[in-house]
Amino acid sequence: MADKPRIKLPKEAKKGEIVQIKTLISHVMESGQRKDAQGKTIPRKIINKFTCEFNGKPVFACALEPAISANPYIQFNARVDEDGTFKFAWTDDDGTVTTAEEKIAVKA
Repeated sequence: MADKPRIKLPKEAKKGEIVQIKTLISHVMESGQRKDAQGKTIPRKIINKFTCEFNGKPVFACALEPAISANPYIQFNARVDEDGTFKFAWTDDDGTVTTAEEKIAVKA
């Protein structure tokens, strides 16, 4: 299970402004190709999906593959036209979903 993700985005923006969103989640991202000290394969355990919604509408999504390094960092931009809440979700191979939310206010 992943730790609490770190999210960075402005608290305020102008209507129609494009804001930069940065996310970082602590996770081992074990590819399933390494072996332990006894020579046994370490099972794959990665975050395989990331999604972001703003006020219930999809903003960004991506599939993550085993080649992604530990602690995946994702950066993207989004246009903000109204006050609202960004909802983020990281889905692990075992079905665990780590979620987080951040609000943003739009000033005139």
